[in-house]
Amino acid sequence: MRWTKGGGHGSRGYHHGNLKEALIRAALELIAEKGPAGFTFADAARWAGVSPAAPYRHFRDRDELLSDVALRGFEEFERRLTKAWDEGRPAPFAAFERLGKAYLAFAREEPAFYSAMFEAGIPLDASAELRAAGDRAFGVVRMAAEALLALLPAANRPPALMVALHIWSMSHGIASLFGRENAQRKLPMSAEDLLEAEVLIYLRGLGVPGI
Repeated sequence: MRWTKGGGHGSRGYHHGNLKEALIRAALELIAEKGPAGFTFADAARWAGVSPAAPYRHFRDRDELLSDVALRGFEEFERRLTKAWDEGRPAPFAAFERLGKAYLAFAREEPAFYSAMFEAGIPLDASAELRAAGDRAFGVVRMAAEALLALLPAANRPPALMVALHIWSMSHGIASLFGRENAQRKLPMSAEDLLEAEVLIYLRGLGVPGI
């Protein structure tokens, strides 16, 4: 697919390309510029350089377009988290640190995808594919939590699901704190250092050895 600027401000055209991909790209650019609630289905069509009716060939409405964007975001998110975790090598905590950094890097490097995934108000139940993709991404965090908890005596292990949810919440909170709306706010720690400190305190509180 080849993109060219055309039409009015912000519009994009495509030549003999894939209309669905053009609309996905248009949605990502509009999310980056205006946020997930800041544009209409017609805006996406205009940005892609097609008629207002053209998007209906592939998407029922704007929510379905955003759902597809979120799906692709979760798929890439899972890929990055899985690569960072690397089956817990060389040791669970070192791999866990990489996982946290990968989480924050995705939020920083792919803000439009991240916004579609977590800020657009699209429920995971919007499609079975979207729910499965979200579950797979969270599954990487849960797998990492299970590996860390395996270092504890069985009688002292909290539920892995609970720990994974706590870690996910910490990561998401820090990613949001350092997101684009707060980019100009000067904080005394980097996002990575703050997450590492939070996780260390949390895991030590659980009694995970070697932390």
